[in-house]
Amino acid sequence: MSSASAILEARELDVVLGSARVLHGVDLSVTAGETVAVLGSNGSGKSTLVKTLIGLHPATSGGVRLYGADPAGPSRAVPWQKVGYAPQRTGATTGVPATALEVVASGLLHRRRLRPGRDARARCLAALAQVGLADRAHESVQVFSGGQQQRVLIARALVREPDLLILDEPLSGMDRASMDALAATVAALQRRGATVVVVLHELGPLAGLITRTVVLHGGRIVHDAPPSSRGTDPGVVDAHPHPEPPAAVPTAPDLQRQW
Repeated sequence: MSSASAILEARELDVVLGSARVLHGVDLSVTAGETVAVLGSNGSGKSTLVKTLIGLHPATSGGVRLYGADPAGPSRAVPWQKVGYAPQRTGATTGVPATALEVVASGLLHRRRLRPGRDARARCLAALAQVGLADRAHESVQVFSGGQQQRVLIARALVREPDLLILDEPLSGMDRASMDALAATVAALQRRGATVVVVLHELGPLAGLITRTVVLHGGRIVHDAPPSSRGTDPGVVDAHPHPEPPAAVPTAPDLQRQW
């Protein structure tokens, strides 16, 4: 199913979660250097799609390829060190507290590397500086606001200096200054040729950076083209939070998990 130029692919992808079919026959191919916005209303399947693309949800039928390999399979062929992922964080739960620096350092770990490396501290502080939180590196993320927690997770994704960055609702809970900082970060990634896939309700401050919009409705792709001049695409403006259960506040790194 893989094409030579694609780094991320889905072909005839169906995903069933519980008793609900969330994705229906999705075909998607992302090539190096693109900045793709995945748009849609609540319940359209946006987050499920990106989680399936990196192996966090299994495909029920069809298939997914990440750098030519199955991200959910037992193979070690996926070069995880090239991939950065920041999930949406909208809520808080209890857990073992971790500092912002510790959360970001966990981004340097992957299936082939269980130690952050000698330059980890400098890299983590640099990533936190990109999101404006270097001065709070040693504070527990449990005292951070939702928007600040989101910025920490973006820093965790950035610390790898990834070739592919996947962001799930990164603008959630952010103030305008943080949004502008994120836009500057995405622009810097573009300049070095990185690929960005970002889940959004609307393009907002990222509008001028998006090269392609993919719109989901009812678990199907209904639009796939360059963004419209209005900054959004039909039927995707929805300011309400995503309905999936909120993820936990970051805790001490779990070495049994990829993300």
